[in-house]
Amino acid sequence: MNVIILEDETRAANYLERLILKVAPEMKVLAKLETIRDAVPFLKTHPDVDLIFSDVQLADGLSFEIFGQVQVKCPIIFTTAYDHYAIEAFKTNGLDYLLKPVEEERLKQAIEKVKQFSPSIALEKLLSIANAGATKTYKSRFMVKVGDKIKSIPIEEILVFYSLEKATYLHTTSHRDYCIDYSVDQLESLLDPGNCFRISRKYIVSIHACSNILAWTNSRLRLKIEGIGDDDIIVARERVQEFKEWLDR
Repeated sequence: MNVIILEDETRAANYLERLILKVAPEMKVLAKLETIRDAVPFLKTHPDVDLIFSDVQLADGLSFEIFGQVQVKCPIIFTTAYDHYAIEAFKTNGLDYLLKPVEEERLKQAIEKVKQFSPSIALEKLLSIANAGATKTYKSRFMVKVGDKIKSIPIEEILVFYSLEKATYLHTTSHRDYCIDYSVDQLESLLDPGNCFRISRKYIVSIHACSNILAWTNSRLRLKIEGIGDDDIIVARERVQEFKEWLDR
């Protein structure tokens, strides 16, 4: 069985490789890749990959981005230090989700689960089994630091999330801005898509922020949000139709 390891920490990748070959010596590790940039072309040119071991956070982003660019037919075992990506992982070909440090017994169980499925089993059936009983939950509040105090902000009070100078902020209904420890990419999978929509690489807006929408150049739309002086809150042209459908639900 040909496998690859997606992991941006060399020590962790080497440890996982040794553990895999210990519990399943018949497996062959074709490659250990650290970035989305390297993984995408590799998977496109190696259809013989039978199993992927993937960390969630790679050197240049979340590994979920890979599976949005390449259609893989093999199962994926995710290995990560964070438990809040589990549901998102099972939306891809995720068959198991191992928390670091990976334990030998849990790895054995995950590999045995893979071996139960023949390559001919349809991907849809594999995903339905992996998703059995899973219920998607979304963040309902965000913790922010205000001076030497910690404040909890309910999602209902947040109008927009945005990135600025390599940091991410939220903007509230009381027109306050707070820095948070998430990237916009991470937020997209944590927020309820019924209430929040990513209009561009920079902005995710709440449905409550969409009361003042203007037609803009090149078939785009512009949002005016009270308390934010940025005139470039623009719905990307490729997202306009989906945005309109989201508003009309």
